Amino acid sequence: MSPTDMEGQADGDSTKVARTQRPALCVSIHDVAPATWDECSRLAQAMREVAELPLTWLVVPQYHRAGGEPARMEAGLERALAQADELALHGYTHLDTAPRGPGLSERFLRGSYSHEGEFAALPADEAARRIQRGLDWFAERGWPVRGFVPPAWLMGEGAWQALRAFDFDYTTTFLRFHLLGASAEGAGKAGSDRAVLSPSLVYAARNRTGRLASPLVADALTLALARRPLIRLSLHPPDVRHPRLLRHAQATVERMLATHTAMTKAAFAHMLTSTVPSSHHRASGAHPSPHNTREPGAVPRAC
Repeated sequence: MSPTDMEGQADGDSTKVARTQRPALCVSIHDVAPATWDECSRLAQAMREVAELPLTWLVVPQYHRAGGEPARMEAGLERALAQADELALHGYTHLDTAPRGPGLSERFLRGSYSHEGEFAALPADEAARRIQRGLDWFAERGWPVRGFVPPAWLMGEGAWQALRAFDFDYTTTFLRFHLLGASAEGAGKAGSDRAVLSPSLVYAARNRTGRLASPLVADALTLALARRPLIRLSLHPPDVRHPRLLRHAQATVERMLATHTAMTKAAFAHMLTSTVPSSHHRASGAHPSPHNTREPGAVPRAC
């Protein structure tokens, strides 16, 4: 069974969210850290050249790559909060340091696909420790945080177990938007109606083939998801180095705004909670097995 199959093939009644409302568009900027701040801020500027849409910034408290000025980043994120943007916790170091197993799937996902899946294979206690340290970092700055997004969209068994002990409203995998917390009993369980199917639009900026193919994949996904409750666009620092990708992202957002309402991920989680009856959040199911939160056959290699 493939990782995609293990994550679940149906997302249940969450597809019925807001049938009378416009679907949502969530634009997020990943890997926000002092070392990436200039690129991240340029991504935000490019989006706001299209419209003053709210953004979700995925912040890494102790990013594994040194450089940059923390004070500049923090001042920029303060301005983002003042503009009604959202800050979400994006791991702690954004680097996979756990021992690697011998399986082919694990070697691919934690090697060829990404070396940055920090929560791909952590035991529950270590995953909880890193999440708590990230939350403490946010609290020191007085910043609200309602969402957790694992680096490289990879979460193993231990990370899912740890995540359920924290007061987050949502998490996202590559394929789905997952409700968490009291509004979604047994959060983290795939194939149930707590998860909205929404494969992320993402660019593979690190290689020429990916730069050529990923906009085409994004266009196809946009068409396929047009009638679903949510479309996600995930931007990464390397995207800004390629004007063609940046123009494609701007054109996609401009086109989507004609039919979708731009909002933060936290706002979508709130809308999902308020529009889906609580009985819809009690379907049974097993939480995902390790690494099943990213489709290995997808073109992008990002996050």
